[in-house]
Amino acid sequence: MRTVIEELVKEAERLIQEQVWVLISTDRTVAAKAAADLHTAVGTEQFQQTLSEVARLEHLREALAAVAIALAHVHGRLAWFLGAAATALTPVLHWRALPAEDGRTFGAVTPALAQYVEAEDAIRQLQSFLASIATA
Repeated sequence: MRTVIEELVKEAERLIQEQVWVLISTDRTVAAKAAADLHTAVGTEQFQQTLSEVARLEHLREALAAVAIALAHVHGRLAWFLGAAATALTPVLHWRALPAEDGRTFGAVTPALAQYVEAEDAIRQLQSFLASIATA
């Protein structure tokens, strides 16, 4: 997840630098709101580590929802970027933090702690990039 987001950010930065992607005011506005929402959903690493797995998963799903909502408000390159980011984050939709009493989970799996950390890092990286283009 982290690697995919990292590659998306590098590609986006290159497109902006080469002026293939020219940011418009709508892009900046949506990026600013998404960055704020992502920061709210997934705070610092230290804070996230104090939370239960249920709360961490809830925050990750909130972050994915923030990306989806931002995607709904834009078109063009920012939409394509956010769509790819949402796709990269979709594994969190198949995670569960609660035990399965009867064994049936609709395919949901319990992630390792390292997977929570990786997903949270990916979201922080995405948040940082969106904040940077909001003020570019």
